[in-house]
Amino acid sequence: MKFRKATISDVPAIVEMIADDKLGKTREDFKIPLPDKYYDAYKNINTDSNQELIVVENDKLEVVGTMQLSFIQYLTYQGGIRAQIEAVRIRKDQRGTGLGTKMFEWAIQRAKERNAHVLQLTTDKKRPDAIRFYESLGFKASHEGMKMHF
Repeated sequence: MKFRKATISDVPAIVEMIADDKLGKTREDFKIPLPDKYYDAYKNINTDSNQELIVVENDKLEVVGTMQLSFIQYLTYQGGIRAQIEAVRIRKDQRGTGLGTKMFEWAIQRAKERNAHVLQLTTDKKRPDAIRFYESLGFKASHEGMKMHF
């Protein structure tokens, strides 16, 4: 497995993975050609030094996983940095192989390299399997999240 920053040519594979679940199907617009809004978002992410859009390649150089790490500078925790992990997805044929655990091990190490004091995530309450997986890795439900959609 190889972890690397995503390139613009990876965007279709990333969006396909994001759209390939019950919730993603309702939120995403995956089709070929891919709508420009995804490429625009990639460009914004790629130019921000506090954002890392990561892909995982198998030995055939196929993209089989993705995640986004955001590094957020705070004044709290004595000027600490929080790492936020989002959009963790694994290609359907690779689920259940241990890849998710390897991805989180990599993300934890990357957060430490960036001197983050915490790695946090949010997950939809409609994803009980994901919640159990995150708990098995040592994540704790410490806060109640709230959102306001526009």
